[in-house]
Amino acid sequence: MIRLYDYMPSGNGYKVRLLLTQLGVSFERIELNIIKGETRTPEFLCKFPNGRIPAVELDDDKLLFESNAIILYFAEGTPFCPTDRFQHAQVLQWLFFEQYSHEPYIASVRYLVTHPDLPDPRRAILETMMRPRGYDALGVMERHLKSREWFVGERYSVADIALYAYTHVAQEGGFDLAGYPAIRAWLERVKSQPQHVPITQS
Repeated sequence: MIRLYDYMPSGNGYKVRLLLTQLGVSFERIELNIIKGETRTPEFLCKFPNGRIPAVELDDDKLLFESNAIILYFAEGTPFCPTDRFQHAQVLQWLFFEQYSHEPYIASVRYLVTHPDLPDPRRAILETMMRPRGYDALGVMERHLKSREWFVGERYSVADIALYAYTHVAQEGGFDLAGYPAIRAWLERVKSQPQHVPITQS
């Protein structure tokens, strides 16, 4: 059985949980507390040198880390990943956007806000750079979604899963989504998909 190394509050881990559940793929979830450094042990680093979750151990003992690589691996050949070459490239476009322009600000601000006692040098730029860049990312998403229901093509895909993971909990980081009606409508569409599970469910 697939083993998923995970941390329940993590949006990156949630992406994998959500996709596997929606695909009907069985997996064993192994909780690791990143706050306590449980992904920095020699045993974990021997398998996954980046020292982060999510990470998966496949049935054939192959190892894979980085959330968007993992979800793309499982989505290939399913309705969650387009076969059209251009749409496939668009999926990659949004996966790269999520990790470069969205997650470093939306997710990191959420982390800093929900863990106020943990020392972190990013606190010095939280309001001056990180939150504004988070709103910039939300603006890109809002403009894209004004004329469409999904990020790529006309159906729900891993692009939506990747961006949903941290967007739907952005308010935990103090982001106000009131001015983003297209995003809010899209969040509801994602939430209504078959076999949807909340971030708090394993």
